[in-house]
Amino acid sequence: MTSNLPSKAREYRLPKFDGIQSLTLQEAPVPQPGAKEVLVKIHAVSLNYRDFAMVSKAYPFALKPNLVPCSDASGTIVAIGPGVKGWQVSERVTASFALDHLYGDSTPQSRQSVLAGSIDGVLTEYRVFPEHSLVRAPSNLSHAEVATLPCAGVTAYNALLGPRPVKAGETVLVLGTGGVSIFALQMAKVSGAEVIVTSASDEKLEQAKKLGAKHVINYKKTPDWEKEVLKLTNGRGVDHVIEVGGPGTLDKSIASVRLQGNIHVIGFLSEVTEVSNVPMQILQRGINVRGVMVGPRSSFEDLVRLIEVNDVTPAVDKVFPFEQAKEAYEHLQAQKHFGKVVIQVAKD
Repeated sequence: MTSNLPSKAREYRLPKFDGIQSLTLQEAPVPQPGAKEVLVKIHAVSLNYRDFAMVSKAYPFALKPNLVPCSDASGTIVAIGPGVKGWQVSERVTASFALDHLYGDSTPQSRQSVLAGSIDGVLTEYRVFPEHSLVRAPSNLSHAEVATLPCAGVTAYNALLGPRPVKAGETVLVLGTGGVSIFALQMAKVSGAEVIVTSASDEKLEQAKKLGAKHVINYKKTPDWEKEVLKLTNGRGVDHVIEVGGPGTLDKSIASVRLQGNIHVIGFLSEVTEVSNVPMQILQRGINVRGVMVGPRSSFEDLVRLIEVNDVTPAVDKVFPFEQAKEAYEHLQAQKHFGKVVIQVAKD
């Protein structure tokens, strides 16, 4: 252990999954890096809908007991274990959502390495990571901005620039203005695509326009928004849908997409409605429906290059101090945010 590091640090844990009040701040020893591991001082952590779903017992996957929550962080290397190659103390880094998912498709084994799943997450002042899980932080972003990338950024990248990449001149429909959706808007824009954004808030739609959305639809004022999408595309439908609503919006997404277009299924935000006719609609229109499972480290590295070359700045809605993590969760729960909610763990 480097001599100027503290012996103890603070971390949040979830002794039970009984709502936001379950978040417990406690002290723990600062871990020491083992062989091929590095110790990172965490500077910032960003929240995903997944993090709120966990504390409210709405997350559909098994979780480690007494979990350190959150998967997305940015920090600085402060100590290096034996045998580490390619990393130096003081480098700014972030880590893959699934520590062992390096390239290609997810496997049952790599799924076991998802942060804040079957292993502890990053809402802590110091954390050890295996050297292979780390990604260099984009040089043009602050720690708070870098912390938004591992889940939301990589998911949006994998959706639009994965196996069926968006092309210049195509049209992308983005549902909502949360983290993945706004990243998708930004990536579609730098790829030369036209973007349509939906939201229940005119104020958020104005913000989306400033980031490059060509068309916006308030789905509260226009409940049949799929018909409006068809109008905007001269009846053709969009090439890609960023589908974060899940069962409650999938039928409208299917009605919005062109023949043999692409629906990237990412979230489960909306309430379930009748979906029994969905398989036949997909078949009849030859639609490509793909569930996006974040992405490997190789996609994260590609995303970093895209961000640096195009000087993309993540949309950070609000930054909360480490001591106010519960308030950050409450802000996310209220769904008034545009883009990402961040917790500042240490000063940059």
